[in-house]
Amino acid sequence: MAQTDPNRVLRLLPLVTGGLGGTLLLLNRVLTPALTESQARSDVMGVILSALLILTGLLWQQVQPIAPETVTLVGEEGLELDESLPDAVKTELAWASHLLLTNTVTRSVVAYCQGQTLLRRGILAAKAEVTPGPILKRVLETGKAVYLVKLSIYPGRVEFDYLPENTQGVICQPMGQGGVLILAANAPRSYTRQDEAWVAGIADKIGHTIDTALATSDTLDETLSTART
Repeated sequence: MAQTDPNRVLRLLPLVTGGLGGTLLLLNRVLTPALTESQARSDVMGVILSALLILTGLLWQQVQPIAPETVTLVGEEGLELDESLPDAVKTELAWASHLLLTNTVTRSVVAYCQGQTLLRRGILAAKAEVTPGPILKRVLETGKAVYLVKLSIYPGRVEFDYLPENTQGVICQPMGQGGVLILAANAPRSYTRQDEAWVAGIADKIGHTIDTALATSDTLDETLSTART
């Protein structure tokens, strides 16, 4: 469902006021049989004020950003956390995902590391398995984040079938060695630069915890196998 702009009336107020003032001045000039010097000066000032109001309204349409439209993501809300993970990793993932879901436009979080899905939280798609496509592989190989500001315009969106089908924006953030944090938003162009920096910091924190847990093992599989036994 689209989110309405709370500043819509404020944006239109100068335009409406300026246009109404200019119209009334023109009507008054037409209906005045004899124009006095004082009235002429008043009309000039009125025209200037009306023009300034209209100009202000036009500038406000461009200067004040319009809030992006949001949608209700398709899927069931839930939490899936690999119970075989070490307690420190589980705590870190639960803490981080909660912060992202409650303080940003993120509506779905997926943590993926070394071929395994560690966490899914928020609005969950029917498909649980993460199959890395070209975009996710590039993030894993380069260690650089990718922000798809409006997912619908990217042909590569088909690889994110493990996210809600109407996801509007996606961040793929590297997370430690061989891991990535995948965030799905319910509005396009909704993450700010500050949000991106914050997401990067959280991913680094999770990655450090996972890498520490892997310090005594060669792979995540060994860590999980040890935790299960």
